This record gives sequence, structure tokens and C-alpha cells, in this order.
Amino acid sequence: MKPLFHPRLIHDPFGDPGLYVSLLFERRGLLFDMGDLRPLSARQLLKTSHAFITHAHMDHFIGFDQMLRICLGREKELHLFGPPQITDQVAHKLSAYTWNLVENYHADFHVVVTEVGEQELKTTRFRTRSAFRREESRVVPFSDGLLLDEPAFRVRCIPLDHKIPSLGYTLEEKVHINILKTRLEEQGLPIGPWLKELKEAVLRQEPEETPFRIWWKVEGKIEARVVPLGDLKREIIRVVPGQKITYVTDVVYHPENARKIIDLARGSDVLFIESSFLKEDGARAAGKYHLTTEQAGRLAREAGVKEVIPFHFSAKYNGEGAQLFKEVEAAFRGGRSFGGTGLE
Repeated sequence: MKPLFHPRLIHDPFGDPGLYVSLLFERRGLLFDMGDLRPLSARQLLKTSHAFITHAHMDHFIGFDQMLRICLGREKELHLFGPPQITDQVAHKLSAYTWNLVENYHADFHVVVTEVGEQELKTTRFRTRSAFRREESRVVPFSDGLLLDEPAFRVRCIPLDHKIPSLGYTLEEKVHINILKTRLEEQGLPIGPWLKELKEAVLRQEPEETPFRIWWKVEGKIEARVVPLGDLKREIIRVVPGQKITYVTDVVYHPENARKIIDLARGSDVLFIESSFLKEDGARAAGKYHLTTEQAGRLAREAGVKEVIPFHFSAKYNGEGAQLFKEVEAAFRGGRSFGGTGLE
């Protein structure tokens, strides 16, 4: 089974926070936080369709300028989500530059910013050809944490306390559709783009009697046959639960935050969670509104996640990374085995 989501931390645990998630078969990616983006290639940045910002501290948002520079002159939309004031913060970044020659650009790059409030989502568009002037905002009610709902996956968020709102995010595949290749061979069916179309039809929950067109090319000519969708679902598809990935960083430990993080991450395949301070430095962590290793590991255990990957280690522990991993592992050990370093 090939997973839909392929996540990796942008830096090692001492670098700027950030997660890049490649989407299998979709030729695009998602970003969680936009700190220093230099480890990502221009191709990866151009493939990014949505960016989800926890908050606008410099180490989480300085990479916006790099993304802007890569995307200028290209026909592209970047959808950016963030906490209250993110629209103003994007507008200020854009207004810091001079745009007197943008009418010469053939392509019109758009930045579409959605600001997450307590009860509403406010979406504002900035376009290259209008010199990134703020367009009229669209406001819709918001109550269930749902930010993005696509056929294959959804993204939810929850506001957490970092002395300012810091958003925690979960990325969840609705279901995972496996194509049984041995069954394809038995049925004499070719591998091709129609399989993606088949998955999309299943995700849309089209009726089983829906005629579905299987097509392929032979010597440059298209050949096809039509069968009921239900027959294909029974013969060559297996539907299993999808992946769930949660990303939490820059939060203080207190009962309300803990409850929210556990609810958000519950049952995740992977929880990426900040672990900024050793457990012996709990008072310092609380003063800086961050988690300790022990708190992060315990939250992962209580959420029942399969794998926990700590990151955002304080620079004061340079050379002591193994100890931070060890403490997270010790707190998580009551659950399942510790999942890795996030360094790959």
C-alpha cells in the first residue's frame, strides 16, 4: 500500500520548524509553517498549493519572501491559512516591495489568505497584476475547525495558547483506496490514468451502477470499455482507513492546551510535536510558552498516536539531541514503540 501523504521535517530538530508533505499522484505538496525554506527545492515550493501557518513569529514565517520570489511570474495560486492578523501581516510583507513593473508579467500569481477567527474565516486575495493590493474579503462562518475539504483529504485546526494564538493542524485522508494489481492482471486490465479517475469516482461516492470508462492507448490509438463502477470496486479495489498526520508547535503546557492537543491528534499515524526543553527545565519551558520533552511524549501517548516525531529543540541543547529524543521516548513508552527522529 502506497501512502498518500509523504511528510518530512524541513530541518533537523534544531532548525526552524516546518513540515513539507508531498501528495502521492497529485504532483503537489502542502506546507506547515514557513520558516527557513532553503532546504526545499524550487520545484517543491512551486508544487505547494496550500501553506498552514501556526503563528507569525519569525522562525515560522520568514520563508514567505522566498516563496513569493519563486512564484512571481508564474500562473499560480498559493492558499495560505493562519491565525488572527495574518492577513495584515501578509499585506505588510507585500507592501514592503515596489511593484511598478508588474503589468509586464504575463502570468498572474495570486496569494489567497484565510484568517482563522473564533467564529469566522476571512479570505482575502492579493494579485500580482493589481500590485498585490488587498481585495475585498469574503467572510464565512467557522465552528468545527474544518479549513480545507477536498475529495481525498481534509485539514482541521485548533487554536492553542502560546501567549498568542498558535494553530495546531491535522491532515487526514478520508479513506485510502488500494488498487489490487494482481486482480488487474487477472482481469486483463491495463495500468493507466483511468485508475486515478476510478479512485476519484469512489471518493465521490458515485452510485455502483454508474458506467465507468476504462481506457488505454494501443499504437497511439485510444481503446476503451465501459463497466459498472460497482464491479470494479468489488474486483480490484480495497478501501481501508486513511492516514492522519498532526502538527503541533509553540504551545505551553496547561490542562486546556493538553485537552485540545489530545483531541486533535487522537489516533494519528504520526504526531509532529515540539519538544523544546528537557524535563528538568520545566519552569523555563512554561516561561517561554513551550513544551518539555516529557510533556510532548505524554501528550502523544494519551492521544494514542502510532508514531511521535519531536522537533523544535532549543538551541541551548546543541550537542544534546540524543537526550531530548530519549526523554520523549521514555514518556511515550507506555504507548507503542518510539517512531524515529525526523532526520531522514
